[in-house]
Amino acid sequence: MKQAYPTFILDTKDNSEHPFLVCVPDMEIFTEGDSLADAIEMARDAIGIAGISMEDNGDAIPSPSSQDTAILKARQNTEVVDFSTGIMTYVDVDFSEYRRKTDTKTVRRNVALPSWLNYEAEHAGVNVSRILQEALINTLGLEKRHR
Repeated sequence: MKQAYPTFILDTKDNSEHPFLVCVPDMEIFTEGDSLADAIEMARDAIGIAGISMEDNGDAIPSPSSQDTAILKARQNTEVVDFSTGIMTYVDVDFSEYRRKTDTKTVRRNVALPSWLNYEAEHAGVNVSRILQEALINTLGLEKRHR
């Protein structure tokens, strides 16, 4: 499921360690970035994490608000900063794709090997699962992820 959420970004270069503050009112997310592009990426990552956490807990992912509703929500969070005065943009997240890219749980999969090859691997003490993972990573040109 792909959604685009209204997101507010404040440029605070003059008075902040992280010059761009971010608010995604529909998800009640606050984050920051070192540049405008970094702020957008941080928002996308935070939305993705929040969304899959909601799914895992059996909660519904909120639908994006209209622009007017998002502005009202951003004004409600003004204890410290009025985010509605910042740049309003939309940040898109494909929750299914985000889950696929970030999920590191192990999946059991059956693999067919010739009997003689399995015999040799067992006698050599080779971890077939690890070798298969490394071969797939190399074949697909991916980077190894650490848990």
